[in-house]
Amino acid sequence: MRSENGITVGMVPSPSEAAGVRGAIAANLRRARLARGLSVRELAELTGVSKALISQVERGVANPTVEVLSRLAASLELTFGELTRIHLVGPEVIRRSESVPLAVGDNTAIRTLFAAPDRRRFELAEGDIPAGTRSAKSSHGRGSVEHAYVVEGEVTVETEEWSVTLTAGDALRFASESDHVYTTGAAPCRVLTLISFSED
Repeated sequence: MRSENGITVGMVPSPSEAAGVRGAIAANLRRARLARGLSVRELAELTGVSKALISQVERGVANPTVEVLSRLAASLELTFGELTRIHLVGPEVIRRSESVPLAVGDNTAIRTLFAAPDRRRFELAEGDIPAGTRSAKSSHGRGSVEHAYVVEGEVTVETEEWSVTLTAGDALRFASESDHVYTTGAAPCRVLTLISFSED
């Protein structure tokens, strides 16, 4: 939010943010339609939304109204949030050396690492992982997102699809509905983890 002439107004999404939302809706709509064995024509008949518009939405080139999205979601037994949610495709890494802190006051510097795009409940934990340790595999349910911040040491976070090594000051965000592990090397590590769960 920002203020103009004493009036608080919402920020307009950037073109890249808007494209990201359209892409998420396109993927979620197509995935749900195919999972229910529906053709575009059948979905059009169910919703009263034209085949052409549904096709454009699935290609990420349309800007459908909230009413259209609500009708599509209801017909596919999805919540509005499930239809519009942006899913993490791969891990997002913020290196300490790459981010610029915001100066606050004389001595305080704050780095914004990640912001949640939707309403979520969360669990925040601090972990001290001994050297030479590989954690048990864990996952946290559909739609969960895990954030990790390394306070001291070095740790590698792995899934079947990717592996990322983090050092002090690095941060990571990833979809945590699949199994993942934390592994330390020759030195111990202290890591903060925040797991967020969708309210949908």
